[in-house]
Amino acid sequence: MRIRPVGAHALLIDCAEAEAEAGAEAGAGAEAEAEAGFDPGSGSTGAARSGADPAGQVEAWRAELWRRREAGELTAVEIVPAATTVLLHGVPDPTATAARIATWTPRAAVRNGSVRTVRVPVTYDGEDLPRVADHWGVDVPEVVRRLTGTEFRVAFCGFAPGFAYLTGLPAEWTVPRRDTPRPRVPAGSVALAGPYAGIYPTASPGGWQLVGRTDLPLFDVRADPPATLVPGSRVHLEAR
Repeated sequence: MRIRPVGAHALLIDCAEAEAEAGAEAGAGAEAEAEAGFDPGSGSTGAARSGADPAGQVEAWRAELWRRREAGELTAVEIVPAATTVLLHGVPDPTATAARIATWTPRAAVRNGSVRTVRVPVTYDGEDLPRVADHWGVDVPEVVRRLTGTEFRVAFCGFAPGFAYLTGLPAEWTVPRRDTPRPRVPAGSVALAGPYAGIYPTASPGGWQLVGRTDLPLFDVRADPPATLVPGSRVHLEAR
């Protein structure tokens, strides 16, 4: 994990570095690993060199940073997770904050009632269901069984307000995007692309594989928070 300054009052935690560092150190052998110490000036933590996947590292750090901010141990206006990074924006003293973060180790994930769970009612009649089934080498009912049997997690949000990138599918269930994006995907469309599942909060162009639809509202500027699916939430795509 590497901590990078971004402008005058922001930090970027790059969790992809953890995987690269872990692989390099494993190749160097046990003796080199033992001799390698933490260099406070490098912004890299020995605790993060665990070889965990970047998505898992991002979630671990997101949860840890949110917890530290709640406890008054971290000052940041925004903590924004992405695919392999976590951005801290509005940090009064980035240098001192980076030094403190470098000494922290994210806590192991704990399943408890404090983690929000969202159950999304889905009608599985998407146009691309047969294509996904063919890619997975199963029939359409099995695709539905796999999706309803997966506990997803909101890794990060982007693309459009309320659009959440959901992780939880095994690597072997990765699906490609469509060769030609659709000019208009209806609001509420449940779709797959790469390692992610997602739900279009509004009608927009899109190249993901459509597997179903939901009527659940996903974004409301009057709500708090405005997005129904926020980072860290667990999500179940339940058949109706």
